[in-house]
Amino acid sequence: MANLVSVRDLHVSFRLGRSHIVSAVRGISFDVPENATVALVGESGSGKSVSAMSIVRLLPDNAIVGDSSAVDFGGRNLLKEPVERLRAIRGKDISVVFQEPMTSLNPVFTVGDQIAEALRLHMGLSRAQANDRVVEVLTEVGIPEPKARVGSYPHELSGGQQQRVMIAMAIACEPKLLIADEPTTALDVTVQRQILELIANLQDKRRMSVLFISHDLGVVGEIADHVVVMRDGVVREAGGVDRIFADPQDAYTRALLACRPRLDVKPKRLPVIDDFMRGGGAPIVVTEQRLARPAEPKPLIEAKGLRKEYRLKTGLLKHKTIEAVKEASFTLSRGRTLGVVGESGSGKTTVGMLLMRLVDATRGQVFYDGTDLLALTDAQMMAYRRRIQIIFQNPYASLNPRFTVGQILTEPMKVHAIGASDEDRFERAVALARRVGLGPDSVYKYPHEFSGGQRQRIAIARVLSMQPEVIICDESVSALDVSVQATVLNLLLDLQDEFGISYIFISHDLAVVKYMADDILVMNAGEIVERGAAEVIYRNPQHEYTKKLLGSIPRGYQARSARRSG
Repeated sequence: MANLVSVRDLHVSFRLGRSHIVSAVRGISFDVPENATVALVGESGSGKSVSAMSIVRLLPDNAIVGDSSAVDFGGRNLLKEPVERLRAIRGKDISVVFQEPMTSLNPVFTVGDQIAEALRLHMGLSRAQANDRVVEVLTEVGIPEPKARVGSYPHELSGGQQQRVMIAMAIACEPKLLIADEPTTALDVTVQRQILELIANLQDKRRMSVLFISHDLGVVGEIADHVVVMRDGVVREAGGVDRIFADPQDAYTRALLACRPRLDVKPKRLPVIDDFMRGGGAPIVVTEQRLARPAEPKPLIEAKGLRKEYRLKTGLLKHKTIEAVKEASFTLSRGRTLGVVGESGSGKTTVGMLLMRLVDATRGQVFYDGTDLLALTDAQMMAYRRRIQIIFQNPYASLNPRFTVGQILTEPMKVHAIGASDEDRFERAVALARRVGLGPDSVYKYPHEFSGGQRQRIAIARVLSMQPEVIICDESVSALDVSVQATVLNLLLDLQDEFGISYIFISHDLAVVKYMADDILVMNAGEIVERGAAEVIYRNPQHEYTKKLLGSIPRGYQARSARRSG
């Protein structure tokens, strides 16, 4: 099979300041064959996105590419091509789909105009021809009512539809290579399934090559023909997807495969990268199964008939009522985990906000140890805010960038009069940082000096400073690498065992929820459509919506093999 793109001895560094240079990619080589899908896999900072963006020279100005580096495309080294020639290749022969479509789509132009611009620039089509072609590609990528959607702005589309528009823009000029940079990471499991199937179908129909970038081998196994595993800027392992999954040679590859929660077992601890990298790659994996704490007769939290309505203005004297949560009732026992799953817009996050009284309920009751939280005054609620805490999805957005970690951890203690003095609170902060796996010097640093996983640990430490009885985890691990995710999940379970904390675990990742939760609520369009013990729901779902969610979970290479053989 001929190669469409060959990357050879790629070196990329970044200049930080006047004299500091950081190496991001160190002499990697790989090929993208014609009519094939190659996956670049690795954690954040592995160099996979830098490697892919080097192909089309979309690196920032402070990037330094090695003189010996080469990217061969049709007999030309793209790293040496004039900018004018490269612009002709971008969008026409090689296109890119980025992870976050809302940062890639222009908010002041309609989606039709943005797709048509590429067609007129690269294909020389007239305005009428370009408009007809826009409808064709929107139809091809599965946008409903494509003629009507041509005039829509990006914010008027859902996340999945925005990503479909990005794919439509990328394939409009019939490129030979599609680079998909984490195109499904932030999407619901059902939308993720649709996008993966769309890319696979387009690749097969158009006979184009795909360079698929991801940190999740479960996703990669379902779409890739070849896999390149990267870590710290070097290739650790490369080969056919069947060989990589059946017989991984590198310890790091085995670690990535093992870190993601499985659906068939629930070990007491998830394997992490260090388990495989210590001692020459011989894994130290816990096989003991984790058992749920028995539910107490009296629940710690009992929600009854929770309802939240939003009234939106649609005209001068017109309003529309949106029901975000409809008559939600459930219980949470001390020391147990209640998983809340559903797609975006299902109401799961709103339920968490209602419990915290971060949004006001339209009606309903929330009993905490027999006290109705929704009937309390703000002053009375203050005592309960210590007992119920929340960890948000994006720790960088919820941590004050101007505070050191020490200030972030001590401020809530001051507000709630925890600790005898400032010195006592600071000592507690140091102990909390150490408890979540951060060094004692971390209290003197700022949030931007930490990785995403470390920032999430800081958020967990801040929550623990309140000594809560209930923690709401709102998509708190969905943006993390699978390896970092495993570390954070293990930490949450350790804290539950040590302090008897109850969790409300909100997520669209059903594999993670199955691992964490004792009981599950399945939400759709504001309603709880199914509830019960986690094992029972995963083994025998009753509602069609639950079956659809479970059927969308990425199951890796074995699942693809089973579908093909079937």
